[in-house]
Amino acid sequence: MAAFGGATAAVSSRILPSATRASLSLSSSRSFFSFECLRSSPRISNLFLNQRRVLEVRVSSRGYGTVSAVASDLDQLKNAREDIKELLKTKFCHPILIRLGWHDAGTYNKNIEEWPQRGGANGSLRFEVEQKHAANAGLVNALKLLQPIKDKYSGVTYADLFQLASATAVEEAGGPKIPMKYGRVDVTSPEQCPEEGRLPDAGPPSPADHLRQVFYRMGLDDKEIVALSGAHTLGRSRPDRSGWGKPETKYTKDGPGAPGGQSWTAQWLKFDNSYFRDIKDKRDEDLLVLPTDAALFEDPSFKVYAEKYAQDQEAFFKDYAEAHAKLSNLGAKFDPPEGIVIDGSPNVQGEKFVAAKYSSGKRELSEAMKQKIRAEYQAIGGSPDKPLQSNYFLNIIIVIAALALLTSLFGN
Repeated sequence: MAAFGGATAAVSSRILPSATRASLSLSSSRSFFSFECLRSSPRISNLFLNQRRVLEVRVSSRGYGTVSAVASDLDQLKNAREDIKELLKTKFCHPILIRLGWHDAGTYNKNIEEWPQRGGANGSLRFEVEQKHAANAGLVNALKLLQPIKDKYSGVTYADLFQLASATAVEEAGGPKIPMKYGRVDVTSPEQCPEEGRLPDAGPPSPADHLRQVFYRMGLDDKEIVALSGAHTLGRSRPDRSGWGKPETKYTKDGPGAPGGQSWTAQWLKFDNSYFRDIKDKRDEDLLVLPTDAALFEDPSFKVYAEKYAQDQEAFFKDYAEAHAKLSNLGAKFDPPEGIVIDGSPNVQGEKFVAAKYSSGKRELSEAMKQKIRAEYQAIGGSPDKPLQSNYFLNIIIVIAALALLTSLFGN
């Protein structure tokens, strides 16, 4: 996979989404069209929370068509995931889809507050200028694979599609379930792409220091660095793209998919903890070990986690799932702010509200309860950015009093 690995010249192409061309008549490459769902009442608005969106479409000669959505559509996200699963069955493209999601998110800089200047998971990697970054060599092939799905589901942003494909690839390869959320907003132009140099190199002079410099800038720690490195259990490095690895080995000469390259593991389409075992042993010359891989067992802090994951796959899966989800959210702007979850709550089980537990004021509400209260608040027309126009609870009291009065009058 060579995720976050260094690379040489990037291959890029200019492809416009056919569905966009078919559905819209554009007078020029700078034409814009806006579509807004109409909402007749706050309650109706809540029923269509996941469908509301304002689309801005631009066809650019500098990359893929721009479709910026306020929020991805829940049903389309689910359907797109099923299409991605079918794509994985026929193209065996798990590694490159994971790499695509990582590289879109991995440009995040925690020291920059403004969006999209801070980088991160915002769909900017669809533009040719960013595809030409050395670390992104070959990722245009991942974009070609996903573009038909994007054309089919215009209600899914590129930023969400990249992360959906990445998480689905891990899960379909036998990896852990990733607690993902969606609703990422896309950037709208190539000018919003981050500068080159934010992604890791595979062979820096001081590999451990380099990894920390890059990942600490994202807000990740040593455990997360090692856990994410374990995704190299999938994929191959091709010397024509990254400058690393052999043209082919006994593990890659017959595919599946396009033959060639050098893998980190013997079963390079199976997600497990064999990467850590193989890196530690270094017994097979046909298996790749990059300087940044070797650093995991040479650096004292990294080694603690690498040794643990080599022995305990369950621990690796748990830590990897958490780190992958965190990476996928870096720098993203979500609409709605709490995100959209496809399969229910990604982290916690439901909680019954018991007022006495919180009456002392010393206990913090759980995330599950906060989400429940937020959902009920939005159901009556409220939002995090807009207070209710009237006192909802006062209205309830008035209604109850009116009903009591009517009951008394008719009873008499």
